[in-house]
Amino acid sequence: MSRLLLGAVLLGNLAFCGTAQELLAPPAQVRFDSMDYRHILHWTPSNKSSSLQYNVQWKIYGEREWLDVDSCQGTQKLQCNLSSVTSDTREWYYARVSAVGPSSRSAWALSARFSPRWNTKISPPALRLSSNKQGIVVHVKPPRVLARKMRSSLHYKIYVLSPSEEEEVIHMDCCSNKLTLTTLKHKTKYCLQAQTGILLHAKSSARSPVACITTP
Repeated sequence: MSRLLLGAVLLGNLAFCGTAQELLAPPAQVRFDSMDYRHILHWTPSNKSSSLQYNVQWKIYGEREWLDVDSCQGTQKLQCNLSSVTSDTREWYYARVSAVGPSSRSAWALSARFSPRWNTKISPPALRLSSNKQGIVVHVKPPRVLARKMRSSLHYKIYVLSPSEEEEVIHMDCCSNKLTLTTLKHKTKYCLQAQTGILLHAKSSARSPVACITTP
């Protein structure tokens, strides 16, 4: 009888341990945040314990095998940079995250399907203005990450607001970074904005902050 009771206790403990392994809740709100083709996976912890670690995996849509993100195994951060493994703009991707505790781990939490081409946002260029005898010199500088990834595909729109409040739009191609505006009124204030575009992906940024300058 005592052996039967001992066996029942052991089975009960094993059942409890198996249940404990499933008690750790998975991360929530697993999502990609992509700016200028820099793809960062974020998630929210379901357990506020500071001892939790996270494992991250990824795969291409349609593939069966999940692959580890080496830099995000046992991480305590709530984000993971997946830019290097999700760099092909023609593909769609998934990522998933699992929480790991001292004696248990959670199920995997899955992201929505992600496309670098369609889901990334792009930043406006930085705009620097100067003046000379010819007029206003406009210097355009794209974000560094975006320029490194898509330099040959970039183009810019320069919006010029004259004192009469009429807006003129000037187009610049990928290889230009300076533009001189001539035939302007002297001692007159002009305000400009710039916008980045990628024709290949039919994308455009918001406009840059307004920059103003007065002609000589």
